[in-house]
Amino acid sequence: MFPSLASPHQEAGLSPYARRTLRRAMNLLERQLRDPGVAFTSASTTRDWLRLQLAGEEREVFMVLFLDNQNRLIAHEILFTGTVSHTEVHPREVVKAALKHNAAAVIVAHNHPSGLAEPSQADRRLTERLKQAMELIEVRLLDHLVVGGMEITSFAERGWL
Repeated sequence: MFPSLASPHQEAGLSPYARRTLRRAMNLLERQLRDPGVAFTSASTTRDWLRLQLAGEEREVFMVLFLDNQNRLIAHEILFTGTVSHTEVHPREVVKAALKHNAAAVIVAHNHPSGLAEPSQADRRLTERLKQAMELIEVRLLDHLVVGGMEITSFAERGWL
């Protein structure tokens, strides 16, 4: 189990009771997503989970969800943390992490602290590089999601993957 799934920034201003409740809810949701038969096959499940994880971040972060052959969660990691407007992502590090977790598929996501979920041209170029890198190691890139506040844009839904 992961220590605390909600970031310290997301918990700021909450009462101790509210922080405990939030952590328990996140742990319960994560355990449920690891149960046999529960998978990241629903766009709404993936969006809700990522919204809880990334919407409150004050800096741009890049997260990878590592999935098995049935798209069940193996692990998730924030691989890169940047500034309020940019994160530098290295496909080589994403490949290394996918191999470390023995993932069959990945979903990548990052947030836009500005609250705008519209992907930039740089986001689109990065996604193409990630897709090519993942294909070399036979790991499927299922989606790249951009979280902007409560809005989320899916590259797969736009036909960009």
